[in-house]
Amino acid sequence: MSHHSRVGATPPRRSLPARAVRCDAAAMATTRLLYDLAGHPSSFRFSPYCWRSRFALAHKGLAHDTVPWRLHDKAALEFSGQGRVPVLRDGARSVHDSWAVAVYLEEAYPEAPSLFGAAAAIPVVRALNSWADFGLNAAISRLVVKRVHDRLDPLDQPYFRRTREERFGVSLEAMAALSEESFAGVQQALQPLRRLLDVQTWIAGHAPAYADHIVAGSLLWATLLEPRSLFTGDEPLKVWFDAMLDAYDGIGRAAIRAHPPG
Repeated sequence: MSHHSRVGATPPRRSLPARAVRCDAAAMATTRLLYDLAGHPSSFRFSPYCWRSRFALAHKGLAHDTVPWRLHDKAALEFSGQGRVPVLRDGARSVHDSWAVAVYLEEAYPEAPSLFGAAAAIPVVRALNSWADFGLNAAISRLVVKRVHDRLDPLDQPYFRRTREERFGVSLEAMAALSEESFAGVQQALQPLRRLLDVQTWIAGHAPAYADHIVAGSLLWATLLEPRSLFTGDEPLKVWFDAMLDAYDGIGRAAIRAHPPG
């Protein structure tokens, strides 16, 4: 599917760590595939990291297909040299990790709308990326972990339960019982975003860009799995999120319509 995106300035090309990019001479040069974590049914796509890449591809206006991937199917990603998604297969190249995908797209398609706006912004966006990974997403994970388990392919559930219970030190059922505490933790994590969006329309500034994709991916993950609204009335954070759902031909909004929250 082809997506249209916003226009922004293109920063200078930057180098991408070699370990994140692999070449496969046998791959068709005209094929662009994004391997995306699939739940049950396979059309249920909730990974915040995969959504970052989906928004980034849409922003660049790059046609692509998504490939549903499940946790138990490590063999399907052998070509990438690792076992996690997102993985972008762009002709003979494969790139894994959502940040690496964004940097790759910026380097490989400099003529398309920029994901960062200016070279000086890239370290700042990377700091936001790390905060989302270890702050916002950590808080959301505590809230939705049991619901994620319940929406996975049955073959993925034993692995997911084992690894998450090892991470949290308690059962998934015990995590679900802490729902009120976890919901409050997400609200606390959202406070910096609320303050920022009180004074500007987009996280990236004058128009949406990769900084917005990072946070939108996290909140779409939460929205697809948590029946309670994260927002208060028509606060600026909700106005921004609604705009992100409707951006890029409404790919985020379509996901929610196909799989209503909760």
